Amino acid sequence: MTPQRVFITGASSGIGAALAARYAADGATLGLLARRKDALDQLIATLPHPERHRAYAADVRDHAAIAAAAQAFLAHAGGCDVVIANAGISAGTLTEHAEDLAAFEAIIATNVVATAATFAPFIATMRAQSTPARLVGIGSVAGIRGLPGAEAYSASKAAVISYCESLRLELKPYGIRVVTICPGYIDTPMTRHNPYTMPFLMPVERFAAAAVRTIAAGRSYAVIPWQMGIVAKLLRLLPNALYDLAFSKAPHKPRQPAKVL
Repeated sequence: MTPQRVFITGASSGIGAALAARYAADGATLGLLARRKDALDQLIATLPHPERHRAYAADVRDHAAIAAAAQAFLAHAGGCDVVIANAGISAGTLTEHAEDLAAFEAIIATNVVATAATFAPFIATMRAQSTPARLVGIGSVAGIRGLPGAEAYSASKAAVISYCESLRLELKPYGIRVVTICPGYIDTPMTRHNPYTMPFLMPVERFAAAAVRTIAAGRSYAVIPWQMGIVAKLLRLLPNALYDLAFSKAPHKPRQPAKVL
């Protein structure tokens, strides 16, 4: 495989860091963005050919900062083959609590609006270049059916899934493939705070390997691990009455301030 140029947000830990390690092992040149420059520098120091890679410290809600990082990476790498809008946050939210509106706004801004802000600076270059291009949105099985106590998170991931579907149709004539990946339960710092059983929990390194294969194939949509994909399809087919009966008493994610990773 020809070495690729890959830009990843939320790259300092969890899924983002695992994707960076997988791509670096395959010889890619990386642009890694997250809020913590020290964590990015530490990650890059562990990767093959650290001199190839660039760290960009920014909050994904700062759209000007994302655009500046994108332009800097395009200048460094001479183009970009894969952009992964991975940055995301999660927190338990309840609409009845007015103070949770701030968490709603942060989750939507980070998980949805920042995905578009991440893709936007790359599209013109990807349309002009001759190499295959991929824009990758990270959804979630939580976006397939709304979960109690996760109103903002479920809404944000449902929005990512629909947004990427629209974008896929828009960019198909230009040869840019839009890939939606919906993780199930992946063993990361974010999920380790969940106070409930997580079926089919997957090591993050295995997730990254499967995700990279999915992206390379240009698949439009994938749930990883595949077992959660079957569960998600079954849940989508359940009538509302049966779904409500099964999940109305499901455990809630703890309410807490939403922090950008």
